[in-house]
Amino acid sequence: MSLPTLHDLHRPLGSTGLLVSPLGLGTVKLGRDQGVKYPSGFQIPDDEEARMLLRQARQLGINLIDTAPAYGRSEERLGPLLRGQRKDWVIVSKVGEEFANGVSHHDFSAAHTRMSIERSLKRLETDFIDLVLVHSDGNDLHILNDCEVYQALAELKKEGKIRGFGLSGKTVDGGVKALEQGDCAMVTYNLNEQTEKAVIDYAAAHGKGILVKKALASGHVCLEPGMDPIHASFMLLFAQTGVASAIVGTINPLHLAHNVATAAQVIRQL
Repeated sequence: MSLPTLHDLHRPLGSTGLLVSPLGLGTVKLGRDQGVKYPSGFQIPDDEEARMLLRQARQLGINLIDTAPAYGRSEERLGPLLRGQRKDWVIVSKVGEEFANGVSHHDFSAAHTRMSIERSLKRLETDFIDLVLVHSDGNDLHILNDCEVYQALAELKKEGKIRGFGLSGKTVDGGVKALEQGDCAMVTYNLNEQTEKAVIDYAAAHGKGILVKKALASGHVCLEPGMDPIHASFMLLFAQTGVASAIVGTINPLHLAHNVATAAQVIRQL
């Protein structure tokens, strides 16, 4: 019996024209093992392991890949690993956060935004990035109202270097404002944290895109004995019509297959 896949379950990401799989592959673990909030330690996969993981994701119907400059060497590794497959992937990257020597710092200036995009294009070996999100430091409204990053991204979109842009934020007000002026918001939404549901509702009402981070609470989700936390998480998530895709950052092939099978089952049930 063949395993369920997501091939026939791709959905529009708001009004960007992009069709994305309901699960996306997060790649922080391909590039960085310092300062990450996971319940257990892990070893960064070597090139062959990473290549096999990406191949498996594709075979399971995943076409969305999420990376960022703040994810250590993730972008640099993905460029060669995805060589010759550009048409198979919707690539999401970020601007605004840099991670060096175990510490994050943020820069939301126009100059840094443009430099960051040019660097990401080179690292990812591509002429364009499908979606770029501002990596918020938590001061969402300050970033959107007082910094140059969103205007710079709008210009880069006009130039064809990016297809869409938005905010990976931390507040409801920031998420809604990001959607008013941009294409997409990435929100936290899981069994433990649902404060950003208003952003998902706004997106659904206005034809904007929503990506969900921490859909499985970074592996921390806890339920009563006998309940599958993955199934319960996806039931909550995919019942929201505004959600296009949830980013799951696993490097374990068994977890990936289980996540896809569960998501496919839940979406077909709803």
